[in-house]
Amino acid sequence: MTNKPFGLLAEYKTPGELLHAAERLRDAGYKQFETYSPFPIHGMDNAMGINDSILGWIVVTCGATGLLSAIALQTWVSTSAYRIVTSGKLLFSFQAFVPVCFELMVLLSGFGAVFGMFFLNGLPQLYHPLFKKPTFRTVTSHGFFVTVESTDPRFSIDDTARFLHETGSTAVEVVEE
Repeated sequence: MTNKPFGLLAEYKTPGELLHAAERLRDAGYKQFETYSPFPIHGMDNAMGINDSILGWIVVTCGATGLLSAIALQTWVSTSAYRIVTSGKLLFSFQAFVPVCFELMVLLSGFGAVFGMFFLNGLPQLYHPLFKKPTFRTVTSHGFFVTVESTDPRFSIDDTARFLHETGSTAVEVVEE
């Protein structure tokens, strides 16, 4: 009994070849593919057709929530819950609120960045089918790879393997689940 294929793994010699292969995959209409390299490759997001991340908006929203929560809590405490006049100052003395507002804004922004990144990247991911391929271990030092997943509508083992060879790959392997 054979396992269902996860997709195809293609290896390239240089980062330029990997970038060119990603562009060709994007232009051919493939959507479910991923590139792997030991370092970031400038222009890879554009080559793959990846849109801008929404992580910045998550961080801004969390920061604004922290800022507004701090202002609301301190305003309520000083004007309603504990109406204490100190040194003749107004009950709503916003200058004293600045440190707490800043700290809560930074705290919630940090939480939004960390947990938003985990969520958007699908982490933690303790297992991936690529971990079974011995050739994939070189991705941490000098390997450049692209995978096309079997969930892609254009995926066909024979046609996609032929296409990957045409893009200049040195080897193409089937990756099983």
